[in-house]
Amino acid sequence: MKYLLIPLILILSLSSCKSRKVRRQQKETTENIIIGKKDPDLKNVAEVETKKPRTTRERIITYAEQFLGTPYQWGGTTKRGMDCSGLVFESFRSEDIFLPRISRDMAKKGKKIVLKQVITGDLLFFKTGNRRHSVNHVGLVVDIRDNDIKFIHATTHQGVIISGLNETYWLNAFYQARRIL
Repeated sequence: MKYLLIPLILILSLSSCKSRKVRRQQKETTENIIIGKKDPDLKNVAEVETKKPRTTRERIITYAEQFLGTPYQWGGTTKRGMDCSGLVFESFRSEDIFLPRISRDMAKKGKKIVLKQVITGDLLFFKTGNRRHSVNHVGLVVDIRDNDIKFIHATTHQGVIISGLNETYWLNAFYQARRIL
């Protein structure tokens, strides 16, 4: 009897491990389906994983996008307040790429490019308002769609937002595009 008890316990413990593993896999599958349903653009977990930023450009953009809705603050570099050059400065710094802190100095770095060559991660520089004699605004290109260059930047009235270069104000104020990466 003693000899039968040990193998019986061993068999029961091994079989219970297997059932836990199956239950765990079922739970993970259920969670994956729920994740996919929360975001209608995503069909399954494999797609969730492909959405992770993989390149330096994508990581910089993702970092910048976390500040969307942050109020404007002159000289600001945190979620409490951000200005345009602070947003770009901090986004590049997150990848150990150090740019000057002021937009007019940033406009001297990297390579000047024409708008047709712009890709995500490039910088757009503007001369806005009463100070149209020098660069005083910068934005980070986050997307290009429908012949419009979308860029993230901080505005005095709306804080950190994404705008399109096709908007009349930004198109008229545009000065140059530069590639840092």
